[in-house]
Amino acid sequence: MFILFSPRPKAQTLIIAKTPAEEQRLKLERLMRNPDKPAPIPERPKEWNPRAPPEFVRDVMGSSAGAGSGEFHVYRHLRRREYQRQDFLDKIAAKQDKDQDYLDKVEQNKKAAEERTAKRRKKREKQKQKKLMSKKAKLEAKSKKEEDADESSDSSEEEEGEEREAEDDAEAPSFIMGKK
Repeated sequence: MFILFSPRPKAQTLIIAKTPAEEQRLKLERLMRNPDKPAPIPERPKEWNPRAPPEFVRDVMGSSAGAGSGEFHVYRHLRRREYQRQDFLDKIAAKQDKDQDYLDKVEQNKKAAEERTAKRRKKREKQKQKKLMSKKAKLEAKSKKEEDADESSDSSEEEEGEEREAEDDAEAPSFIMGKK
């Protein structure tokens, strides 16, 4: 008689990651333990936008004497917020300039590549035409040789035929020996 014990789940040891790479490795191992479980993908954080400047400012601070000491802090916060807004606008303008420069450069590279391609295409076409013309010239020369050869062979056949007839006439005995 056997008694089966269900295996006890081993207590997981606590591993503390000492480097970012090790931390990432541990996270991947935890994800790969159960591959059917969906992996959490965090949403991309929204880009920071400064608060829009107020449409209408009710408490306009003047430079008159008698402003309380608490007004300085209000002024300081307003100034800081305005500087942040201006920095943000400057960064956006710089980013747009960089994007435009990049797009211009891409367009310029496309034009240059197209010009090189057109130049090489023209060169290939020129070589192809030259090859075709030389082939045609060879064929024409060959056909002329064949025509000349045909004409000369026709005339030589006629001459050979005449020579054979002359030889046949010359070899034909004028008398037959042994007969009377």
